[in-house]
Amino acid sequence: MQEFSLWCDFIERDFLENGFLKLINKGAICGATSNPSLFCEAITKSAFYKNEIAKLKGKKAKEIYETLALKDILQASSALMPLYEKDPNNGYISLEIDPFLEDDAPKSIDEAKRLFKTLNRPNVMIKVPASESGFEVISALTKASIPVNVTLVFSPKIANKTAQILAQEAQKRAVISVFVSRFDKEIDPLVPKNLQAKSGIINATECYYQINQHANKLTSTLFASTGVKSNALAKDYYIKALCFKNSINTAPLEALNAYLLDPNTEYQTPLKITEIEAFKKELKAHNIDLENTAQKLLKKGLIAFKQSFEKLLSSF
Repeated sequence: MQEFSLWCDFIERDFLENGFLKLINKGAICGATSNPSLFCEAITKSAFYKNEIAKLKGKKAKEIYETLALKDILQASSALMPLYEKDPNNGYISLEIDPFLEDDAPKSIDEAKRLFKTLNRPNVMIKVPASESGFEVISALTKASIPVNVTLVFSPKIANKTAQILAQEAQKRAVISVFVSRFDKEIDPLVPKNLQAKSGIINATECYYQINQHANKLTSTLFASTGVKSNALAKDYYIKALCFKNSINTAPLEALNAYLLDPNTEYQTPLKITEIEAFKKELKAHNIDLENTAQKLLKKGLIAFKQSFEKLLSSF
């Protein structure tokens, strides 16, 4: 299925030197993503960074973080480069800008350009949150021919707006990261069983339709947050359900490994718009509005990334 691909939503030094290369070499993945929470988890818990952190003692916390993170990003970039050279639509690794710059477009643009220049790799994507000031950043980076990964997309309206900007201005590869499982974590406790584990997929499908309205060869929907939050679901539940044409799924290792044991052999057919609207009506009967939930989840996501980044910096 050439129009559907898997990326790995995990970055950690030991993994990059072992399991990551194996996944690439067997054709299981053709890209990877990182975020402040993943780096926090990796750097604070893995023993593989301790010696390097000790050598960097005395430097500013953010400088230590960038030294460690950029080394990982470069290593991932090198591993993925053969895929990129074969097909410039594949082989990308994403790096997020400082989450504390989220509401400062000029500083975000400066940092994104600095990081992209420092890394000096064509297969690096700069991750920008889909916040109000983020749209200015996205526009500036695409005009500067920097590949972008627009992250924390929860709302179909925001997906549409983002796709519109990229359709007009993108000169390099871009992905729109539509977050999935957080909807179910938020909504499932409030609805009967027959409506559970559906909101994330249905909202993501509507985002996919909105993005495809502005379809171009450079931009794809990337389904993110596809690890399950419930033990009742199969580990690869969201990957299998969202196996759509012209889409990417970035998944945590547990979900990825489960999917690879029994991968889809055919594309899934997305729900029709009428079916999506019918489901939204059912949710409204329980006083749940997906657009309001999307706005709430965006705020939560921005806060969570700031908290992870702050925790990471304070660990130095």
